Amino acid sequence: MMASLDASDLAARLAGQAEAVCRHYLSNGTRQGAYWLVGDVRNTPGRSMFVRLKGPQTGKGAAGKWTDAATGEHGDLLDVIRETCSLPDFKQIAEEARRFLSLPHPEPNREPRRGKTSAAPMGSSEAARRLFAIAQPISRTLAETYLRARGITSLHETGSLRFHPRCFFRPDEHSPTEIWPAIIAAVTDLNGELTGAHRTWLDPDGFNEATLGKAPVETPRRAMGNLLGSAVRFGLPGSVMAAGEGVETMLSLRCVLPTMPMAAALSAAHLAAIQFPDTLHRLYVARDDDPAGDVAVTTLMTRADEAGIETVILSPTLGDFNEDLRLLGHAALRTAIRVQIAPQDVARFMQHTA
Repeated sequence: MMASLDASDLAARLAGQAEAVCRHYLSNGTRQGAYWLVGDVRNTPGRSMFVRLKGPQTGKGAAGKWTDAATGEHGDLLDVIRETCSLPDFKQIAEEARRFLSLPHPEPNREPRRGKTSAAPMGSSEAARRLFAIAQPISRTLAETYLRARGITSLHETGSLRFHPRCFFRPDEHSPTEIWPAIIAAVTDLNGELTGAHRTWLDPDGFNEATLGKAPVETPRRAMGNLLGSAVRFGLPGSVMAAGEGVETMLSLRCVLPTMPMAAALSAAHLAAIQFPDTLHRLYVARDDDPAGDVAVTTLMTRADEAGIETVILSPTLGDFNEDLRLLGHAALRTAIRVQIAPQDVARFMQHTA
């Protein structure tokens, strides 16, 4: 788990994403220039409270500071979380702040001066940010149905995944554009900035063993944006984490290691280049049983060793950990992983599983 942050550290990190905080917790407000205007710190509609969205980290005019002109109240974004979520003590406030900070937050589209917003270059990071921004949470969607059909029932801290019911798919440059439902996964760097997106197009008719629920197209998975070093992340990085290739692989591991932070690099080449958090001391590497996966693991272990990070390889019984989960079951996967991880991590990350 992540080393504990004190109030000033959390407030500073929230201030770095001030507009995203306001859009999430003060949803009845609106942006006006460099401020977010709302009725009060409890998210009442109105315009008497203003939150500064930009400014220095500390001192006069600091980002994240707010003042209610009607009452004279003032504070920072931790106060906003406390009041809007009705949290009685700092531990709960800090937990909610950390949960929010673990989510990907695409930069808001800049408001056009006149006319339509210009189109983002195809496949760019900006196009990825826009796609993720218009997608919806996965709860009660085909995306959730797809993941559960693959045996993945632990869907906590999956804010990096969203669902788009009509996502464009073009087989090649000479073919017409098709429309399929898709999971949109946010690819972020270590600061939580969204640098790319990964699309998994889904079969609207549901799960079957031939396609495992993916759309019946030649390439049902594609990435866009800047992926090098980044990943799809579940949980905040800390002293221990696990990394692997596929989203389903890492979510399968989270079913038996529910509190361990994890990252899906999306391919063997990108796994080899994944960035290490400064806090990382031990890295579990989820190996895919194929030659490309073995090469990536070797490269990643060399990089981690040079950085003074201990690496531990996690090997599936079958082809990958989602196969293990689907075909062998939760209990068998848990037993297999238990003997591969450090004893202290069994107590730390596995104690909450059945």
